[in-house]
Amino acid sequence: MTDYDVVVAGAGPVGLFLACELRLGGARVLVAERLAEVDETIKAGAINTPSAVALYRRGLLPEVTRVWEQSAARILAFMRANAPQGQEQEGQEGQEGQGGEAGLKDRMPPKFAGHFAGIMLDAALFDESDPAYADLGPAADAGLGVPQAELERILAVRAAESGVEVRRGVALTGFRDHGDDGVTVELAPVDGSAPRRVSAGWLVGCDGGRSTVRKLAGFDFPGTDPEITGYQAIADLTGAEKLGKGWNTTEVGTYVHGPFPGRVLTVEFDGPPADRSAPVTPEELQASLRRVSGVPDVSVTGIRSVTRFTDNARQASTYRRGRVLLAGDAAHVHSPFGGQGLNLGLGDAMNLGWKLAAVARGLAPEALLDTYTAERHPIGAWVLDWTRAQIALMRPDRHARALRRVVTDLALTTTGTTYLVKQISGIWQRYDLPGGHPLVGASAPDLELADGSRLGDRLHEGRGLLLDLTGDPSLRALADAYADRVTVVTAPCAARPELAALLVRPDGFVAWAADTGTGTGTAIASGPEAPNGGEPLLPALERWFGEPAAAARS
Repeated sequence: MTDYDVVVAGAGPVGLFLACELRLGGARVLVAERLAEVDETIKAGAINTPSAVALYRRGLLPEVTRVWEQSAARILAFMRANAPQGQEQEGQEGQEGQGGEAGLKDRMPPKFAGHFAGIMLDAALFDESDPAYADLGPAADAGLGVPQAELERILAVRAAESGVEVRRGVALTGFRDHGDDGVTVELAPVDGSAPRRVSAGWLVGCDGGRSTVRKLAGFDFPGTDPEITGYQAIADLTGAEKLGKGWNTTEVGTYVHGPFPGRVLTVEFDGPPADRSAPVTPEELQASLRRVSGVPDVSVTGIRSVTRFTDNARQASTYRRGRVLLAGDAAHVHSPFGGQGLNLGLGDAMNLGWKLAAVARGLAPEALLDTYTAERHPIGAWVLDWTRAQIALMRPDRHARALRRVVTDLALTTTGTTYLVKQISGIWQRYDLPGGHPLVGASAPDLELADGSRLGDRLHEGRGLLLDLTGDPSLRALADAYADRVTVVTAPCAARPELAALLVRPDGFVAWAADTGTGTGTAIASGPEAPNGGEPLLPALERWFGEPAAAARS
């Protein structure tokens, strides 16, 4: 017997989300976090479409939306305060007396399409009819502005409700992988009291870009060295009215002012900092802001939150070594441009949680964990290249600036904007899974069923879902052997009459699908070959959910 099925190092959003997923799968989880409180340092400030969909599928979207509405109020106040004279009063008069849902919508900031290397995208040029955005359900309208600390608080509440044990003020200082016998983890309270050893089946490092777990486990971490020093801060400023709003490219580098009071970001191409861990002083931030902006009398009189960053881009060659796994920044680091880091980590947690829980509980073979690296590593590699491309376009040399003008022209077209928004949003993400149906490997469409529920509503418990849209009794008969792992829902869907059935993994990705007219009965369910290039259901069930229950086999 072990003390825990899984120990998670790190109680940031990725570690907490992973712990919640593990608990949904029935695993006993301990999260160890060095910090005593939520880290309030300004970091990520947005979630992308896959993250919004994942949170929706776990019933967390209302809380995230509430936080976005609060953030939006700050953004709107900043926009009004910095609007040209006359426009501010006009905006205020247009919103007096408005209430309800329509009033709330009118009080939100203008739709934000994002940016690529600081090249702002025009939301009016985005083609909303693109089929990639169909069937997203409530997540399609989710706001993007969610500060990382607020998301961490939301997930901490969910973790406590789920029965996750979280120990704060405790650092992981060592571990030993015993192979088939699990791992022993050494945890040391930061107050200097005696360390304690706990035993677990598995250890996951969600402990950031300088991960102790990754270093102690000996993971390879290849990549490219940094060439920039960047700062992001919420500061008290004087002379800020002379700064340009939003993203600004200068002869020296790039700076950002807004979208709420006091928020600034600077990027200089003078190499990495001598000591990235040293505290950032107001004088250091002020000097960078003056150099990049060219505004000599802007002053930093105080710092509320600040972080120093680089474009160091590295990725572990594998996300698993023995009984040790990595997720989030522990597995991959890169510059923050495009807001990909937090979202990439949440995707890791959603992909890994149900798999590791099933393996830890003996419901699935250990080989299931091999699909974690296979599915998530290519997406991480894409993100690293996406951020590297932005660095190339932000360089202040003449060649990069010439290329930037070309890319700007392309970005300011409907086709260019739609392409870039799709890439930034993550809507393109899918996995290369076995099966001939076009939906296999894609995030499941959020179908509205005849009973009024949506597919996403059926995933709150973190179980697999077999959706039978035609009332085929052979499907339920086959899935009965997996009743402890897979929920069967029989309900038609008028909007997608071509679909007969879907097998959806706990993370919401389609593992198997069949169309009407291909025969969802015995031929598809259990026959040696399925018509029209389809796949029998039973191999898909066994691949993702292990062997059927012993009683069903007998």
